[in-house]
Amino acid sequence: MPLLEVLIIFSSLSFLGYGIAYFTTTHMKSEFIRFGLGKFGNLTAILEIVGAIGLLVGLFHNSILLISSGGLALLMFLGVGVRLKIKDGLLASSPALFYCGLNLYIFIESIKIFLD
Repeated sequence: MPLLEVLIIFSSLSFLGYGIAYFTTTHMKSEFIRFGLGKFGNLTAILEIVGAIGLLVGLFHNSILLISSGGLALLMFLGVGVRLKIKDGLLASSPALFYCGLNLYIFIESIKIFLD
């Protein structure tokens, strides 16, 4: 299995897990309240789930991969910003930074595929 496919599946499963966790645990909801984003928790979780599904569909339809990976990279970029704004520091921000970079990589690779 090519590395890109492995990364797509890894990212998809991660976002699926995070999105579902928001609806099934109190910890995720309390984190959004701590971030000052309680009213955006449902939307963020839904975007994570839709993005995760989009990554999987994107394995077969590159245009969906482009949109999904770009959207998730943007979502995580904003997540890094929120973490830094509330002064969580680099260590606490590192998962969002990692997933931002991962999905940015997937996005760039899907652009290369699209242009070929």
